[in-house]
Amino acid sequence: MCALRALRRTLIANQYSVEPQPPRPACRKACTSGGPLENVTRHMTASSPWWDRSLHQDRRPFLLARNRVMGALRSWFVDQGFIEVEPGIAQASPGNETHLHAFETLAVGPDLTETPLYLHTSPEFACKKLLAAGETAIFSFAPVFRNRERGRLHSPEFTMLEWYRADTGYAVMMADCVQIVRTALASLDADTLRFDDRRAHPNHADFESLTFAQVIAEALACEVADVNRVLAAEDFAALAALSEANGHPHRETDDWSSLLSRLITVADDGLGLGAPVFVTDYPASEAALAARDAARPWLAERFELYACGVELANGFTELTDADEQRARFETEMAERARIYGSRYPIDEGFLTALDAMPLASGCAMGFDRLIMLATGAPHIDLVRWTPFPGDAA
Repeated sequence: MCALRALRRTLIANQYSVEPQPPRPACRKACTSGGPLENVTRHMTASSPWWDRSLHQDRRPFLLARNRVMGALRSWFVDQGFIEVEPGIAQASPGNETHLHAFETLAVGPDLTETPLYLHTSPEFACKKLLAAGETAIFSFAPVFRNRERGRLHSPEFTMLEWYRADTGYAVMMADCVQIVRTALASLDADTLRFDDRRAHPNHADFESLTFAQVIAEALACEVADVNRVLAAEDFAALAALSEANGHPHRETDDWSSLLSRLITVADDGLGLGAPVFVTDYPASEAALAARDAARPWLAERFELYACGVELANGFTELTDADEQRARFETEMAERARIYGSRYPIDEGFLTALDAMPLASGCAMGFDRLIMLATGAPHIDLVRWTPFPGDAA
């Protein structure tokens, strides 16, 4: 493989600093050696867009690494008995979570009849319909779209790696995550995940596990037992008081979910340092499509995976009770209407499919973020072949 030039330029208006790394003889080494990247002076702009030949050559090692990882993961899934599927992007509903913001479009028929559609925020609904149709192990590298999201770790269009297994619970998804992360690194002859000065070593130590209550207790410097009591009662006043007493005043606009979200964000940067960590036992209120824990119904069978302070994956045992799912959707959309003044339609076909769906588990992993951490790339646009349109389109 041809020698690749040293990586040296930033591509985004966000300022970020990187350090020197010598050129390597192969692309897998060029962006995965432990060394940081060189300080850079150029940014991707309208006058110097991503398709500028020089800038593209600087991004190219990351992009070749992306392809290598994708190929390795496709092989891993096939070896595990999975079938790759291609869910359609245009859907009747983008999802029904309060703070999810979708791209809207119109399908115009030959008779000029207009049908509102949405670019999916996840292939989840379509994949679960495929499970209802009889598929038992499927995966997809799906382009997905979310409005109001832009930053070093966020692009309005990004790639979601999602996979589903019939007749399994979420613990199997956690085991899959371990193998997927290790397979990604092995394909690049790497052994360390990196983001800024944070490191995680998936091959050198077991993945850790913390409960949601432990993470909140750490953020508030309080007892886990106190957090567990509040979560079991779903008592907003008690949560707000606990937060206030430990230096995190709640806002007038906070509700139960938004306060929980802010509190776990306090702890994000410290999660998954040294070794990746699974956060488990999420409150049922924070798991819109997950099954409840049968023994502790105030909790859901849901986890998130963090490495280097970055959320990588979100998985759970799937809820298959259509009536409960409808009630959750309606609650979420009522809250969305209260906050944002709009609702998204409920996909009635999805609810019907739930009745035919087997016990299953699923997981969504941010594929771009996985590549960022595997290569040390400091911005999501470095690892996407064609970054989202904008000033640098």
